[in-house]
Amino acid sequence: MSRKRGKATRPAAPAPPVTPARVRGIDTLRGGALCLMFVYHFCFDLRFFRVIAADFEHDPFWLGFRAAIVTSFMLLVGISLVVAVDAGQSLARFWRRIAIIAGCAAAASVGSYVVFPATFIYFGILHSIAAASVLARPLVRWPAIALSVGVAIVIAGLTFANAAFDERWLSWIGFGTRKPATEDYVPLAPWAGFVFIGIAVGRALQRTEFRALAPLVSAPRWLRFLGRHSLVVYMIHQPVLLGLLWLVVRG
Repeated sequence: MSRKRGKATRPAAPAPPVTPARVRGIDTLRGGALCLMFVYHFCFDLRFFRVIAADFEHDPFWLGFRAAIVTSFMLLVGISLVVAVDAGQSLARFWRRIAIIAGCAAAASVGSYVVFPATFIYFGILHSIAAASVLARPLVRWPAIALSVGVAIVIAGLTFANAAFDERWLSWIGFGTRKPATEDYVPLAPWAGFVFIGIAVGRALQRTEFRALAPLVSAPRWLRFLGRHSLVVYMIHQPVLLGLLWLVVRG
């Protein structure tokens, strides 16, 4: 009995060095997620300029579309944590990366306040990625535990609700009874759960030497480029889209 328990909780064995081919496959997936996000935000911006009348808050299609995009990004965060640790990422480099993401999250909050002062972003996807990365990284070598924690967070986030979490100072955790008035809302419950699940997925990919990603290595370079520079692309895409649409609508 004790032998079985020890085996179940044993950390993942050290992985071989990460090859460029593995990273390119992940870049392709991240680039694809960005393309889906472009479509969503382009349509969102069209509504902002009153070109279309889509209901992003209640229409099951748009709610599902957004959920698929957020899930993809959060899973990829978990997979990327595995790849980074296996590539020898130091804690100092990890915290530098978190600081950059947190800085971009703060910039997104400030920028959204300028455009949408009543519904500015105070805990969007970048905020969630930064916080979830910090919480999940200690379990990078414990995929079974990470999977269990991730599934528990997702289930709790989807099933438990309490009005106390409707307050803004707690709403970033999740568990609220209503969505707050904000342009982007990605609370830790349930979304951080997918980062933990992504760790388990990353370890499963690592055990098979990332063979499932092999077909993605030959994807177009521009798609891999987007994925490789996803944070920069994320930060500039909305100002570009809004600016171009403003020129078209005004013209």
